[in-house]
Amino acid sequence: MMHNSAISARQAARILADGGLLLYPTEAVWGLGCDPRNQAAVQRLLRIKQRPLEKGLILVAADEAQLAPFIDMQRLEPAQQATVRATWPGANTWIVPVSATAPDWIRGAHTGIAVRVCAHPEVIALCRAFGGAVVSTSANFSGQTAPTTRTAIDPLLITAVDAVLAGETGGHPSPSTIRDAISGQTLRGG
Repeated sequence: MMHNSAISARQAARILADGGLLLYPTEAVWGLGCDPRNQAAVQRLLRIKQRPLEKGLILVAADEAQLAPFIDMQRLEPAQQATVRATWPGANTWIVPVSATAPDWIRGAHTGIAVRVCAHPEVIALCRAFGGAVVSTSANFSGQTAPTTRTAIDPLLITAVDAVLAGETGGHPSPSTIRDAISGQTLRGG
């Protein structure tokens, strides 16, 4: 475990591949992530964060292709697809139809899955080094404020994870907007 020092995207990708948990900066807040295909890692993340499985989790990626195993964009109308793609990369999370192969432990009790193509350079580097999408939930215990700086992360959370990715948040004023791609409804302003 490397709690006291920030690590590179390549080192972080190895930790994710080994089932580890990682703190990393995003556009607005610090994120807590793991390999979305690793059920044990996701369960550990939810247990540490004290977040119910039913709420589901967001996935971030360097590009839409990294989200392809988890989403079914063809179930959206062409105009809906265009609306989603017009906001990426950026601090825009969309609930889109889930693919038949997406793990239940990511979407929770929902019929869709929350995904974002990130514009933050460290997240892009992490996803490219890892070779796929990464779980992205705020780096806080449920009910606490999402940290916008590394120093604002609860020290207990830092000791509960395996590493911290080097970098700073992107300065976006609030966590990503979350919208439903089918209804267009905004579920969380950003």
